[in-house]
Amino acid sequence: MSTVFVELSISLDGFIAGADDGLDNPLGDGGGRLFEWFTAGPESNRINRYFCPPDTSKQIVEGWYRDCGAMISGRRTFDIARGWRDGHPIDVPIFVLTHNPPAEGEWSPRVSFVTEGVERAVKLAKEAADGRDVSVSAAGVTRGLLRAGLLDEIRLSVVPCLLGSGVRLLDGIGPVDLEQVSVIPSDGVTHVRYRVARP
Repeated sequence: MSTVFVELSISLDGFIAGADDGLDNPLGDGGGRLFEWFTAGPESNRINRYFCPPDTSKQIVEGWYRDCGAMISGRRTFDIARGWRDGHPIDVPIFVLTHNPPAEGEWSPRVSFVTEGVERAVKLAKEAADGRDVSVSAAGVTRGLLRAGLLDEIRLSVVPCLLGSGVRLLDGIGPVDLEQVSVIPSDGVTHVRYRVARP
């Protein structure tokens, strides 16, 4: 059965992008620091042109490719990523939640727009994933799924830095009880995984 999870790199003070993120500054001010671990490993760990992680982090990245069958994102993330028109690093169907799908432009052929809400997006993503997991990659979508009781796990790659401002992942959510699944320290990052406790 598919697990619906969010998996993002995050600063210790809770930001997944720095201040002033946008089309011309996709990661925000200082946000590039959150992704340095992607390519911080030895060349022998290279997975592809996107990822060459440290030794302990390699299992995390390999898990993305092995387990992820579909993704759910938000319109703002879609816009900042320019629709992944050159392809997403993980080549699976991407369901973009939006009230207003674009009428023109270029984007990945793997993208579908969902206007009927988070429940519909999860249903479509699970169908596309065909038993594999569904990854969520946007703050607003994550919060919506938590409020709807549709998010199963929170997986974060915590980078030892403080961004001070930017895009927070979990503002306005709670109380929510979590069950710790694993903590994996690595070079320049700590991978934490929590299961969302059900009442």
